[in-house]
Amino acid sequence: PTDKIRDIIGTGGKIIREIVEKTGAKINIEDDGTVKIAASDQEKIDAAKNWISSIVSEPEPGMIYTGKVVKVVDFGAFVNFFGAKDGLVHVSQISLERVANPADVLTEGQEVKVKFLGMDDRGKTKLSMKVVDQTTGEDITDKINAERAERGEPALSDDTGGRPKREGGGDRDRGRSRR
Repeated sequence: PTDKIRDIIGTGGKIIREIVEKTGAKINIEDDGTVKIAASDQEKIDAAKNWISSIVSEPEPGMIYTGKVVKVVDFGAFVNFFGAKDGLVHVSQISLERVANPADVLTEGQEVKVKFLGMDDRGKTKLSMKVVDQTTGEDITDKINAERAERGEPALSDDTGGRPKREGGGDRDRGRSRR
C-alpha cells in the first residue's frame, strides 16, 4: 500500500538505510508502492523482503510467530514478534503452570514462540506462550483442551487467550453502586 511507503523509508531514510546495511540488498521503492529488491544471493533478498513485509503487513490472529523477549516486567514480558512489532505475553499466558515472577522463566534476548491472540480493548497486542509448544512451534490448544476435558475441566478459549470459557456471558451483577 502506498500509505506504507513512508513506514519503509522512515524518518530521513533511517529505516531503509538500516535494511540495506544489515541485509546487503539494494532496494528501490516506486511511487505506486512497488518494491524492487536486488542482491548477489537469495538469502539477502529474502531477508530484505521479510523485513519489509513485517513493516507493511499486520499479524494474523491465531498465527504463531517466533520472537525475542525485549523486556521482562512484573506482569509479563514484551516480545518483539513481527518485525518492528512488540506485544505483551501476560504472566498468565507464559506457562500452563502458575508463574509468580516472569523473570524466573524468561530473560531478555531469549527466543520464544508466541501465538498472536489479537488486540485488547485498548489496542494493545496480546500474545500467548502457553498454547504453543516451545520446541516445535505447534499450537497445542486442542491438546490442552482434550486433557482438560478428560479431567472434567472447562476448555480453554482462543479468544480469551487461553482462559476457561465462562458460561452465561461475561456480565456480572455487582449489586448496587456505591455513592
